[in-house]
Amino acid sequence: MNRRFFLTLGLVAVFVAFFGLTLPAQASPPPQLAQYSTPTPGPDGRIIYIVQEGDSCTSISLKTGVSIELLLGQNPTLNCDLVIVGQQLLLGLGGPAAYTPTAGPSPTPAIVPPTPTPFAGTTEVCILLYDDINGNALREETEFGLAGGQVSVTDVNGAYSNTQSTVSAIDPDTEDAVRTCFTDVPEGTFNISMAVPEGYNPTTDISYRLEVKAGDRAFLAFGAQSKTVQAAPEETPPTEGGTNIPWMGILGAVLLLGGVVMGWFALRLRKPSSKFGGRGMLK
Repeated sequence: MNRRFFLTLGLVAVFVAFFGLTLPAQASPPPQLAQYSTPTPGPDGRIIYIVQEGDSCTSISLKTGVSIELLLGQNPTLNCDLVIVGQQLLLGLGGPAAYTPTAGPSPTPAIVPPTPTPFAGTTEVCILLYDDINGNALREETEFGLAGGQVSVTDVNGAYSNTQSTVSAIDPDTEDAVRTCFTDVPEGTFNISMAVPEGYNPTTDISYRLEVKAGDRAFLAFGAQSKTVQAAPEETPPTEGGTNIPWMGILGAVLLLGGVVMGWFALRLRKPSSKFGGRGMLK
C-alpha cells in the first residue's frame, strides 16, 4: 500500500477536525422587548408625538394609546399609507394653554400654569406568548398568540405579584394578537416569568427582568414551538444568537484520531522488517 496516500489522507483529516473543533458555541437569544413612554404635554398643553423611522398608524396607536380614528381626526394631514418621519402628531391636550396678555398701558405679567401630570403613578405591562412555528425565536407576521401559558409579574421587593393566562385572540381593530396586559402596575423593577403550555417547548428565554416608570407602557414577547413540529435541516442554520451543531465537534474528534492512526501506520511501513534481516520491506 502506498504510504504517501496514508500521509496525505491523515493531514486532510487533521485539518477538517481542527476546523470542526474551532466552531464557536452560541447562546440562545433573549426575548424581544419594546418599551415606550407617552410624551409629556408642552407648555401650551398640547401632547405631541414625533414620527420615528418604521412607524405606522397602527404602531403609533399602540405606543400612545390613542385610536387611529382619533389620530386622523386631530391630524388632517396624516396619511396612514405614507407616514412621514419627523412629522408632529397631536395626541391631545394635557391642560390649558399658557396665558399671554395683550399689549396695553398696564400690561399684566404672563402667568404660566404648572405642567399637568397626565398619569396616576402606575404603568401597564403587556405580554405576548406567540406560536413560534419555525422555531427561530423571532416573531413573524403569521405567528399569533398562544393560549394556555401562565405569565407572572413580580416586583423584586415583593410589593406586587400577579399571574394571568395567555390568550390566542385577534384584535379586530389592529388585526394583531391580543396581549395579556397587567394594568395599574406600580413603577419599579419586576421579574417576568413565562410557563409555556403542555406540549410546547420555549424558543426564547422564559424569564426577563424589566424596569418600568410611572406612565410607561411596556411590551414583552415570548416564543414557544409545538413538540410535534420537526424543522427541516435547511431551516435551522447556525445564526447569531443560535446554538452550535454538537455533532461537528464529535466528527472533528473522530477524524483527528483517524488521521493520527493513519500517520502512525504509514511510519510503520517505512521500518525494515526483522524477518528479512533488517534489509527487506514487508509486502
